[in-house]
Amino acid sequence: MADSRFQGAPLTRRHAIAGGGALVMGTALAGCSSSDSGSGTGGTESAPSVDGTDGVCVLSPEVTEGPYYLDGQLIREDITDGKQGFPLAMAITVVDYSDGCAPMTEDSVAVEIWHCDAWGYYSGYTDAGPGGQVPDEDGEGDEMSFLRGIRLVDGDGTAYFSTVVPGWYRPRVTHVHLKVHVGGEADTTYEGGTTVHTGQLLFADDFCAEIAEREPYSEHVLELTPVEEDQVYREAQEGEGDPGSMVVSPVPITEGTPENGYTLSVTVGITPEESTTGGGAPTRKI
Repeated sequence: MADSRFQGAPLTRRHAIAGGGALVMGTALAGCSSSDSGSGTGGTESAPSVDGTDGVCVLSPEVTEGPYYLDGQLIREDITDGKQGFPLAMAITVVDYSDGCAPMTEDSVAVEIWHCDAWGYYSGYTDAGPGGQVPDEDGEGDEMSFLRGIRLVDGDGTAYFSTVVPGWYRPRVTHVHLKVHVGGEADTTYEGGTTVHTGQLLFADDFCAEIAEREPYSEHVLELTPVEEDQVYREAQEGEGDPGSMVVSPVPITEGTPENGYTLSVTVGITPEESTTGGGAPTRKI
């Protein structure tokens, strides 16, 4: 029997949703049945996340946190806040690169994610237009926290989230942002500690084309940005970082249906003694 945590977030919607598929990359690019290339660059020596097919132990590449980060988010598994879209259950396992990629199981290790809604809007920045012809932001959920959250890892070093497949906005491919924090204290929020990883999970072109044709995503009329033309991807490829740090690493995806949800499992290799260049740990209390 499948783990109940992988049944996807409850689907609250105001529009009918047709079928689709899911694929993502954990700082590398992968799909339901195929993989593609990804990228990253950062202050530490970067490489792709642990490859579940051959057990290679490497660091996950760092990329910018982007302009839409908000600190002080709630510790919670379900971050949907009633937002419409295909349910997506995420399992993010954190491993210690400096210790042979042993799982990070300390109770102070936390994973934080955030992403836009089906039409490209971020909480806290709903006045920022996603580009193209797009409906007004639907007003569902907390305007400062929808599709954002933090989870502590469990005894296997894994943090679980229930969310929806993100949409897109100009000039980015569909993606999820993430940070890994260590050494902080958890109550309703995560306080103090150090941010040791800042990355992004990029969705591949064929999947983006599929969801763009289905409601509610199809209501955002905006030409898709291919991965190789993605702003962050291009900056990483053309920057000063070592191109050898952008090696492809497939991410295991379990397929599903819009009704039952989709699942994503990704492993993030970090060095807990080194802080990220992408931004500090959450400090603001809610």
